Amino acid sequence: MAQSTASKKAAKAKGKTGKNGKPEKAKNGKAGMSKTEPDKAEEAKPSKGRRPGPDKPAPDKSTAAKATKATKPEPTDAVEPDVYTADPVEVTREGAKDWSEPVGPLLRPGDGFDLATFDAGATPGWDGSEKDAERRMAALGEELSELQERLYAEGRSGGSRSVLLVLQGLDTSGKGGIARHVLGMVDPQGVALRSFGVPTLQEREHHFLWRIRNALPPTGRIGLFDRSHYEDVLVAVVDELAPPEELDARYGEINDFEAELAGSGTTIVKVALVISPQEQYDRLHERLERPDKHWKFSVGDLATRAKWPQYTQAYQRVFDRTSTEGAPWHVVPADNKWFSRLVVTELLTQALRDLNLGWPVADFDVDAARAALEETKDQGTTAS
Repeated sequence: MAQSTASKKAAKAKGKTGKNGKPEKAKNGKAGMSKTEPDKAEEAKPSKGRRPGPDKPAPDKSTAAKATKATKPEPTDAVEPDVYTADPVEVTREGAKDWSEPVGPLLRPGDGFDLATFDAGATPGWDGSEKDAERRMAALGEELSELQERLYAEGRSGGSRSVLLVLQGLDTSGKGGIARHVLGMVDPQGVALRSFGVPTLQEREHHFLWRIRNALPPTGRIGLFDRSHYEDVLVAVVDELAPPEELDARYGEINDFEAELAGSGTTIVKVALVISPQEQYDRLHERLERPDKHWKFSVGDLATRAKWPQYTQAYQRVFDRTSTEGAPWHVVPADNKWFSRLVVTELLTQALRDLNLGWPVADFDVDAARAALEETKDQGTTAS
């Protein structure tokens, strides 16, 4: 499903061809959770300015200075919406099944949520098959890739926004698969992945959020946390690694920390992947039966599995105390890997849609630069 940036741009330049050999316009189906998706996508239009992205560096200022500079807006800390184009993202969804209801709100743990009775094998909101899910992920992947490039371009052009995807889940819940199959659909240069295991000696000398702050995604990037600061109210609580009053205070500190991140331009998408004891047994058993999976097995996984009730209570407390309006939790049934991957693709795509990303407007005179380029057209092609 992953498609290289170069191949996608070539496809956009050539256009799609129908049975009669003539170019076809891209069509939009349902837009999932998007509130402003048009019924039909417009023809792809050339960008009015530069389109810097992971594979296209920002212009050299010394070169751009040769052209007459256009008036630039005064720099500000926040991204000004009027310096970005508003062309809609073009994506084909023909044949991709839609959700019966928006998946984001559907998976948020509200009042009365009980993890102990949660069905990890369910597919809430999705009535289609696994094949339908694969088709939808492929369709969404086109949109997700362009939105990620727009975010990267914005970051390279003075923007201040980023996205942080937080993945939590017990061993074998599928966090690594999310990284490969979902984030694998975008340019890896635009992704900052960090995983968090047992704190190092240096990390233990600092506040528990110290290592998290040092791993936050740079501006314009999608950050992925494979485990996160929530280990300090999950493992630490189950294994009683700190005094009770200190552990209790951490929930409030986490909420304040995430509110700070949101206020500084980081959109937080929190996902808890929940598997059943039987499914975890099956996945651990497979790792033991297959030599090519032995490297993924850890005896420590069995120690964690033996504390299943304690972890269920710890996760319940996390949902009860840290699912906020600005950074809500999404509790995802993960017995079906294809379903959890589809859900995370939807959540991440929607988070990027909500940023209303455009392409940065050129901060130089495009016509003058084009004319200067034309003057060099025959350079190096004539004999001296």
